[in-house]
Amino acid sequence: MTTASTVRRATSASGTDSLAWLPTGARRRVEHLLSMRAPLLRFALTRRGLMIGFAVVHGVYLLGLLPTILAGQAQGDLPLYRLWAEQARLGYWPVIDMPWVYPAGALAPIMAAIAAGPFYYQLGWFVLMVGANFLAIMALTGNLRRRSGYLAAWFWLAIQVLLGPVSMLRLEGFSAPLAIAGLALLARRPAVAGALIAAATWIKVWPAAIAAAAVTVMSSRLRIIGGGVVVSVVISLTVLFYGGGSNLFSFATIQGDRALQLEAPVATPWVWATVLGLPGAEIRQNYVLATREVAGPGAHIAGDIVGMLMPISFAVIMLLLWRARRLAVRQNRLTSTLELKLVLSGSFALTAALIVFNKVGSPQYMLWIAPIVAVALVVDRQAWARAAGWLAATCFLTTLVFPVLYVPLINGQPFAASILLVRNVIVCGLFVWSVVALWRAGSENVRESDTALAGVRVPALAQG
Repeated sequence: MTTASTVRRATSASGTDSLAWLPTGARRRVEHLLSMRAPLLRFALTRRGLMIGFAVVHGVYLLGLLPTILAGQAQGDLPLYRLWAEQARLGYWPVIDMPWVYPAGALAPIMAAIAAGPFYYQLGWFVLMVGANFLAIMALTGNLRRRSGYLAAWFWLAIQVLLGPVSMLRLEGFSAPLAIAGLALLARRPAVAGALIAAATWIKVWPAAIAAAAVTVMSSRLRIIGGGVVVSVVISLTVLFYGGGSNLFSFATIQGDRALQLEAPVATPWVWATVLGLPGAEIRQNYVLATREVAGPGAHIAGDIVGMLMPISFAVIMLLLWRARRLAVRQNRLTSTLELKLVLSGSFALTAALIVFNKVGSPQYMLWIAPIVAVALVVDRQAWARAAGWLAATCFLTTLVFPVLYVPLINGQPFAASILLVRNVIVCGLFVWSVVALWRAGSENVRESDTALAGVRVPALAQG
């Protein structure tokens, strides 16, 4: 019975009684739209609904990129990627012939995008991105068979929208789906998962945090290590064979002397010092790295301090992770499901530490933690729903900072700086939340149901 009373009950339950101030006609239209919410949600959680959503998201991006594609141009970081690819085709390869800012595996997508020629580089990259995101959706949903993963798949699509162009124009667009696939297969196919996580790490370094958590927690760590070693040996031997051995790990040192980037959480005091016009504080252009940095009293020291805090935080988080696993073993409750939960929480904390204690604060860093949350929503939706909401808000604020408000920000306008401040506070808050969750997971006087690691009712990823 779809009567007016049914609509009233639905709207009352959703808080639409507060719409009484609207004119009658407008209120009825709003209430009608709200009454459609449940059927639309049911449709979204079907195979057809999810695939339509996937097509719409990428179709919108294609429309937005179409003028660039037709002009043979490229956006974002792609002009630089294309330059490297063109140089490689002429015989001057990154890593092989020169130190490079990225690990050697990043050459795979960069070179694949130029397969049809430099003019079609943007189109080639877009096609690769569609394939990478399709891999992520298939991993989260078990090739569309695991209905418990549909919400997580929609979360991943939402992240693509909320991060705007950044999600489609950076190398994280490839490392993130590989990380999702690796996490999704961790319990059932540990060797394959290790290989996927290693491949992601050889594109961008951040998935090493997932590898560290997995090796610390999982009983199948030897198979995970084995899969990762195979991929790493193949890539390393290839680079060595072509004479690039001296540059194999150049990505770890090539940017070591850079200053604090504008968006980094640790740079926030100097951003506001610039906004307030305090002596010596400024936001300036680094022409070598093509980025904006902050300067002022104590900025250089702050960069050195966070450089020391990052490995310290890693060590602390690893100890907390090991402590939580040891407690589970002692209490005879360490299952494959609990192992996966601990890996997700440890990965999140380690990756968040990479962002919080970092001199760089690039917008694509949100794609470091989003894959972990996406998989966590499959494993334990209730425990991670709030973190997913905060992360979605963080991605939206990140897009407001860059590219929407970036020019006002570098000009020291208070509103733009406030948006950045809120974004950084949320990121730091998520980091603290994850560390506290790990601490509580290893505390004998705290019930498992009290921690953010508990309550898994859908252990689909942990079953064969």
